[in-house]
Amino acid sequence: MPVGFAIFRRSRKISPELIARFRALPAANVSDSMSRLFAGGPTLRPMHAGGVMAGPAFTVKTRPGDNLLVHKALDIAEPGDIVVVDAGGDLTNAIIGEIMTAYAELRGVGGIVINGAIRDSESLRARHFPVYAAGVTHRGPYKDGPGEINVPVAIGGMVVAPGDLVLGDADGLVAVPLDEAEKIAAAAEAKHAAEDKTLADIRAGRAPDRAWVDATLQRLGCNTEPR
Repeated sequence: MPVGFAIFRRSRKISPELIARFRALPAANVSDSMSRLFAGGPTLRPMHAGGVMAGPAFTVKTRPGDNLLVHKALDIAEPGDIVVVDAGGDLTNAIIGEIMTAYAELRGVGGIVINGAIRDSESLRARHFPVYAAGVTHRGPYKDGPGEINVPVAIGGMVVAPGDLVLGDADGLVAVPLDEAEKIAAAAEAKHAAEDKTLADIRAGRAPDRAWVDATLQRLGCNTEPR
């Protein structure tokens, strides 16, 4: 088998129970619970009408501008999978468009992430099927390969392994390593609950404790009173 041109089986994936827990959480809370180091970068933006995307990663690594292995991934991905495509971040050629996303939705795919470009953007933005990408171009893709399915990929500095949790909302994308998912879900749920309480207090007219601001400024050597 040629190096860099192969299809592998995914050996494990995140459970439906954990997916449901993450779906109820903002990506920002999950990112904060991972030390703000595991987001997919600001270039990967939602290209659909809105809504949360959450599911196990079904990864594709492909040559920039080529979507042959993406077509194969859409044929074999399982319902609910998030097809995560590392196309090198190149925006010269679109990797997917309206027809491929319609087919993905028909097959029950949970969403598509493209580290590269899409086309038919007006159509995609009118629908709620989750699509995240780095840009838009009318130029179509090639279908020659090479590429690999179900290997670790890197998306804007975010490493995604097959079966990891992929979560997306209006703020962007975050991937959660499978082995850390339970711990990160619990931490993000606690942070989300704390933020909800703070917002409820503010809306009720109760100001939050702001002592930390001056304490931090003093610790860093800054004066706390204007001169």
